[in-house]
Amino acid sequence: MTQTSSRFPHIVVHTPALDGSRRVTEGDVILGVASHRDDVIQILRLADLDRIGVEESEFIEWQGGGPDEWPGLSEHLKE
Repeated sequence: MTQTSSRFPHIVVHTPALDGSRRVTEGDVILGVASHRDDVIQILRLADLDRIGVEESEFIEWQGGGPDEWPGLSEHLKE
């Protein structure tokens, strides 16, 4: 039996802010703000969404870089 996308929410990890933090949302709901991949895992756990794999999930949209890209203010200043 395969799982359909209707059984899982669409999670978005937004483009990093100047401080490197990234909002994590489900639809119009902000689940939290993450500063590292482990924060995303914790946010999903607190939202009872920890069944979703952070790195290889088709249910998580990573905007502005993947799970290993967390630029801080110093990286933004280089641009």
